[in-house]
Amino acid sequence: MTQLKDLLQIADWKTEKHVPVIEAPNTVQKGEFFEVTVTIGKEVAHPNKTDHHIRWVSLYFRPNGDKFPVEIGRVEFCAHGASSEGPDTSSVYTHHTANFTFKTDKPGMIFASSLCNIHGLWESTRALAVE
Repeated sequence: MTQLKDLLQIADWKTEKHVPVIEAPNTVQKGEFFEVTVTIGKEVAHPNKTDHHIRWVSLYFRPNGDKFPVEIGRVEFCAHGASSEGPDTSSVYTHHTANFTFKTDKPGMIFASSLCNIHGLWESTRALAVE
């Protein structure tokens, strides 16, 4: 039986356009808000057309010692050029970048996932230290 974890793909974001790139401080101050930016196609551009696009990005944080991650947020990208005139006829396109802000008292691991409508689920991780 296939499980969701078996469908998550990982790669180096510098060579693979589908990988979520997590930009965050390496260390944050305990209890102070900080920003995390997730971008798809940072080094290698990902298409944003009606027939090939990034549908959504989700961000999770799992504090060290906790059993499960906390969902920080999810952003859906809905404008890929489609209009009543047909595919790729609109002048409105979203860009697959999302900003999240949160605070934590514990160090842990940041997880970002994304969905390409053609190439499936992608994931990346990044450690976070707390002072």
